Amino acid sequence: MANNEALFQCQTLIDLLGKDKVFLPGSDGYTESVKSYFSPQAAAVQPACFVTPKSAAEASAIVKSLASSPGCPFAVRGGGHEWFSGANSAPGGVTVDLRGLNTVELSEDKSRVTVGAGATWDAVYAVLDPHGLSVAGGQIEGVGVGGLTLGGGLSYFGPREGWTCDQVMRFEVVLADGSIVEAAEEGPNADLWCGLRGGSNNFGIVTSFTFRTFEQGQLWSTLAVCPTTEADIENQARVFAQLMAAENYDVNAYFLTGWAFIGEPGITVATNQMVYTRPSSDEVPEFYKPALALPTFNPKMGMPPIVASMSALANRSGAFRPPQASRYLSATTTFVPTEPMIRGVYDAYRASIDKVAQLKGVKWNICIEPIPLALYNNQNSKPNALGLAARTKTLGTLVISPSWEDAADDETAYDAARFLVAEVEKKAKELGVYDPFLYFNYAAPWQEVIRSYGDESVKKLQELRKRVDPGMVFTRQVKGGFKIPPSE
Repeated sequence: MANNEALFQCQTLIDLLGKDKVFLPGSDGYTESVKSYFSPQAAAVQPACFVTPKSAAEASAIVKSLASSPGCPFAVRGGGHEWFSGANSAPGGVTVDLRGLNTVELSEDKSRVTVGAGATWDAVYAVLDPHGLSVAGGQIEGVGVGGLTLGGGLSYFGPREGWTCDQVMRFEVVLADGSIVEAAEEGPNADLWCGLRGGSNNFGIVTSFTFRTFEQGQLWSTLAVCPTTEADIENQARVFAQLMAAENYDVNAYFLTGWAFIGEPGITVATNQMVYTRPSSDEVPEFYKPALALPTFNPKMGMPPIVASMSALANRSGAFRPPQASRYLSATTTFVPTEPMIRGVYDAYRASIDKVAQLKGVKWNICIEPIPLALYNNQNSKPNALGLAARTKTLGTLVISPSWEDAADDETAYDAARFLVAEVEKKAKELGVYDPFLYFNYAAPWQEVIRSYGDESVKKLQELRKRVDPGMVFTRQVKGGFKIPPSE
C-alpha cells in the first residue's frame, strides 16, 4: 500500500519534472520499470511511483523534495540486478530510477571514461572494446555500473588492476541537501571518495563515475562442467587450492570453482570457470594446465575455450541467468581457501542439497571465487571502505547463487542458504581460516555487510555520514541495501 507522503511526493515530482519522468501505477512506464528488474522478488515490489532523472540537476531536485518529507521512503535503482525485495525499489514509496543517466563518454586522450550511474557494464564495454581499452568492471551483461562499483566490485581484471571501486577517479554525487559535489582522491571530499568505495547508497545518489581505462585485447575463457566422484572432489580441492595460494597466483587469471545440483535429473556436477586476461593467441594458459588436466574435465559440457572481447564474454555470461526466468538469491561468506577448506565447503554443500532437492526447477549452485592478495596490495590500490588492507593471504568468497521456480519455495531456499553459510563458517573456524569480511554484492539481506569491514572502517563511515548527511536521510528514508551500523 502506498505511503500517503509518497503519494504526495509523486504528485510534487510530477509538478517539478513533468509526467514524462514520473510513472504512476497502470502507466506503460511503470509496467516497463517493474519488468526490467533482474529477479521476480525485486519486480514484485510496488512503489507509489518511479521517477527517472535525466541529469544531476534533476536528481538534485528529486532528493530535495524527498528529503522534505521524512515519512516518505525511497530507493535508488541503477541496473536493477540486486535480487532481494526492497534493495532497489521502495515498497509503497518512491523509486528513483537512474537508467536515464546512461551516457558513456571516453575522454579525448582515452585515459578515462565517464559513465552515468544508470548504465550497464555491457554498454561500457561496447564503447571501449573498439579502442582496445577496458575497465575493471562487471562480468555479466545487465549488471549496473553503480551498484557493482559502490559495493567494491570483483572483476575478471581484478587480480591485475584491483577492485572496481579502486578504478574510480571521480564521483559526481547528489547529497541529502540537494547539493551536487565532486568526490576525488584530493580535495574537500576525499573522505566521501573513500567512503563511496564500498559504502554503497549511504551518503547520497551518485550520478556519474569517472574510471581510469587501460589497454586490453581479447580474453581467453572456458567453463568446464564435470561429473563428480569423491576422487574428483579431492583432486578439485587440491588443484584449486594451489592455484589460489598467494605464492602461486597469476594476476592475469580470474577463475572460480564450485558445484551445481540440478534438480531434474537430480545430479551434481563440478563447475570451473577460467578466464585469462593476457592470452597468447588461443593457447591454453600455462597457469590453468593443472586444472585442465583433471581427468573429468570436459569443456564440451560447459563452454569450450574461446578467445573473445569483454563484450562477448559479458553477453555470453548473461545467457546463463536471464532476467526473471527463475527466482534467485545470493549469500556469501569468506575464508582462506586451503585444500581442507575447499573440501569442507563441498561437504557443507552436500549436506544442504537435501533441504532443496524437491524444489521445482531447482539449480543449487555455489562457487568459491578467489580474492587475491593483489586486490589489497596492487599498484592501483587506493583507500576504500572495505577494511582489507592488512590481509596477507588470498581469500575465497563463497557465492551461493541458486535458482528455483515457485515463490512458495522462497523461504525454503533462503533457510537452506542460511544453513549452508553457517556450516561453511563453522568449518572455517574449526580450521582457523575464517575471515569476517562479507562481499557486498554477493550478500543476503540478513547479513551485516558493513559491520564486516571492521571497527576502524565503520567508524570512518559513521563520521562521514555525520558530515554529509547529518539528518540521516539516506539511512532513515532509504531503507534498502546494507546500512552503516548506528553510532554508539
